[in-house]
Amino acid sequence: MADFDLVLQGTVVLPERILQEGYVAARNGKIAEVGIGVPPAARERHLLGKALVLPGAIDAQVHSLSQKDQEDFIWSTRSAAAGGVTTIVDMPYDEGNLVCSADAVKKKIDHASPQARVDFALYGTVNPQEGAARIREMADAGVAAFKFSTFGTDPKRFPRIPPALLDECFAAITPTGLTAGVHNEDDEAVRTYMEKVKASGVTDWRAHGLSRPPITELLAMHTIFETGAHTGCPAHVVHCSLGRGYDIARAYRRDGFEATVECCIHYLTLDEENDVRRLGGKAKINPPIRPRAEVETLWRKVAEGNVWLVSTDHVSWSENRKTNPDMLANASGVPGLEVMVPLFVKGALERGIPLTWAAKLMAENPAKHFRLDHIKGALTPGKDADIVVLEPRETVYDAAANGNNVVGWSPYNGIRLPWTISAAYLRGSQITDGMKVLAEPGTGKFVRPWPRQIISGGAA
Repeated sequence: MADFDLVLQGTVVLPERILQEGYVAARNGKIAEVGIGVPPAARERHLLGKALVLPGAIDAQVHSLSQKDQEDFIWSTRSAAAGGVTTIVDMPYDEGNLVCSADAVKKKIDHASPQARVDFALYGTVNPQEGAARIREMADAGVAAFKFSTFGTDPKRFPRIPPALLDECFAAITPTGLTAGVHNEDDEAVRTYMEKVKASGVTDWRAHGLSRPPITELLAMHTIFETGAHTGCPAHVVHCSLGRGYDIARAYRRDGFEATVECCIHYLTLDEENDVRRLGGKAKINPPIRPRAEVETLWRKVAEGNVWLVSTDHVSWSENRKTNPDMLANASGVPGLEVMVPLFVKGALERGIPLTWAAKLMAENPAKHFRLDHIKGALTPGKDADIVVLEPRETVYDAAANGNNVVGWSPYNGIRLPWTISAAYLRGSQITDGMKVLAEPGTGKFVRPWPRQIISGGAA
């Protein structure tokens, strides 16, 4: 008689340790047992040899609806399933619809649910004209965090939140116990540098980095963390391309404030002098890709424990929005859901960084960050059996090869991956076999944070 529904034996990667010849057992969609040695009987039992068995990844930053009638959840969650990402957290800046009210949250849940192949959580934001009035209702509607920007890409869809309003929003979030995530580019500084670049006549791949030098990020980060310190709200920078930014956050934490920083996989993989030069608009991202020396600095920040999350900032722009010879005219952002996990594993192993960081930065910490850790983020009995398996088989990434990416292009095309995803499971059910996505639309569910009551300014 089978004791479990599913048993996977291999090299089990946990946030604190690695279990050689370990196993993970699941029952009724939940992790039931983790151990070492002879694995127990199961209805479905896989002895995977040297394969890596990790908790399913939680991508903290996904833009499924940035381009209307382009990607949508039907595609973003397909890419996620193919990449071993079992939960995505979707951003509130949807083309034609700012998610800034309880009604907008509900509409997005209803829209995504029949499409989603993996589980999903949602960010909320504010309409600058309304201020912080709807923060509480969005928290009650189930958002997992809030997102703002110190830079205005578009006054309606991606508006700048000026300092006084940012302070108001942070203060309104504090009683909910949720986190305020902020896009970290100083609006005035960026616009000044952009005008200088335009006046210089530089329009090629160099233009983007010149228009957003390091000071534009670092000024914004001080604003964000000071606002958090003033209001008592957990302050989170949603992407940082500079080692100096992680040092700034560490200083605030040393002083007793909740200050965290997220590192996107592109900042750990791509560099300006090679990849941006080669790819042009297809490597245009805000903040920009930095020189190779900065990439290596960021890996040191991972090893030091100063990176809180790793995410993709995934967005699948159509090629016509990414191939303008005028670098600044291209849309910002790249797809990455399919390849985040194997890219991180590759980068860590090349630098001698323990793979325990993969389990921590792409599963455990995101679950804690969004208060989903009652059900997500770890191979711990009682939590959802969300699992990704990577086998030691080299592949060369090609976004168009398997049809799981709606646009069929990627800045990561051509990268050799020594470890390849061979399976992923969502709540104990297989969602990919490494070749094709098995999860049907509607498999994924909306997940909301566990409630936390705030008493006398402290968390109960």
